[in-house]
Amino acid sequence: MPSHTPARRRVSGVALLTAVTAFAGVLAAPAQAHGTLRSGLPAGCTGTAPVTCHFDVPPGTYDVTALLGGSAAGHTSIDAEGRRAMLAETVTEAGRTVRRSFTVDVRAVESEPTGGIGSPGLDLEFEGSAPQLAGLRVAPARHTPQILLAGDSTVCDQILEPYAGWGQELPQMLRRGVSVANYADSGESTVSFLSNPLLFDALESRIRRGDLVLIQLAHNDKTTTADVYRANLTTMAERVRDRGGEPVFVTPVVRRRFQKDGTLDAVAQHVMTANLPVEMRSSAAELHVPVVDLTALTKELVERLGVEASKDLYLTDVTGDNTHTSVYGATTFARLVTDSLREQGLVPARLVR
Repeated sequence: MPSHTPARRRVSGVALLTAVTAFAGVLAAPAQAHGTLRSGLPAGCTGTAPVTCHFDVPPGTYDVTALLGGSAAGHTSIDAEGRRAMLAETVTEAGRTVRRSFTVDVRAVESEPTGGIGSPGLDLEFEGSAPQLAGLRVAPARHTPQILLAGDSTVCDQILEPYAGWGQELPQMLRRGVSVANYADSGESTVSFLSNPLLFDALESRIRRGDLVLIQLAHNDKTTTADVYRANLTTMAERVRDRGGEPVFVTPVVRRRFQKDGTLDAVAQHVMTANLPVEMRSSAAELHVPVVDLTALTKELVERLGVEASKDLYLTDVTGDNTHTSVYGATTFARLVTDSLREQGLVPARLVR
């Protein structure tokens, strides 16, 4: 990866400690989450670089408050579950601490729904060039709004480096008070995502009134006809609305495939059996569904950076892959999604970092 890409480690559920009963009172009484944190490395956490923590909690949504800093200067980032970025690297001066909070979705299977690792409870990893953790509190989050994600390998929680999906990096853009439940899965099309009960059915069962459901499926719809593609998008949008949620269509991230004139070719823009971004935009207009036009946004960015600089967004120099993104690229694309959601009033500005 390029040197400016944030360092990230694989979370191994096997290597993490089991929960300690010292936090049982906090977990049983969520109101206490707003109390004063006691300093010192919390029970249930071990190590120094990274610091790893495990809490034996059931699936659900949890508020986490961390006190970062200590006697030495610190540079601390936080991952949860399957390499899910919860907080970007935060700098603390020697002798100072800062409080940071976020809301995290905990499921029995981390990472991708059809192939993720199983690690019961909540796993947290405090990383960065000099991680400093002085205190930590976890409490159930009641009635917290959710952003649920339906997508493919460019969106999912990738368990192995150097891969990363933009949905994996999205939580670090958000403050406590909204959680991201990522049901994206590698290799999925609109057809397979609807047909596999571990995917859309599972996502659908989690929807509560007012939740956003972001749908980015196109990379693997290479042979899907326009009629079938639009019908599948319509089915997903209607089922989300039937549950009281709000569907949001996200046009797909472009592939890094340049023509001689410095523009991206048709395949890069997902013009296959059908022009999939065009069909998605048209369906959105017909169904009155909001759109995050990530195809247009990433096309503009990749073409502006050009052939060489755009390599850092993808795994071009690592694995020769011009479809899947690096941590740097996924983080950049997650910011484009976040900004669009904020600008359209779909996520309140107060919840965006």
